Amino acid sequence: MADDLWSRDEVQSPCVKICVVHPAERICTGCLRTIDEIGAWSRMSNEERAELVAALPARADRFKKRRGGRKARLRA
Repeated sequence: MADDLWSRDEVQSPCVKICVVHPAERICTGCLRTIDEIGAWSRMSNEERAELVAALPARADRFKKRRGGRKARLRA
């Protein structure tokens, strides 16, 4: 099968192509990795990648605090 040719036994990047670094948290709001983690990804072992990917969901809570957005601007 043609798909077998492209399959790999490595942990894939968690990048979701939303590359915006949060100014206070200093992590990407798309994949939740730090700039250093993103830069080191290609040099990481599969084990290091798996550990990092497993730790990422815990970082999502850092963005739950709302800063107001449009609704806050309308009140001003």
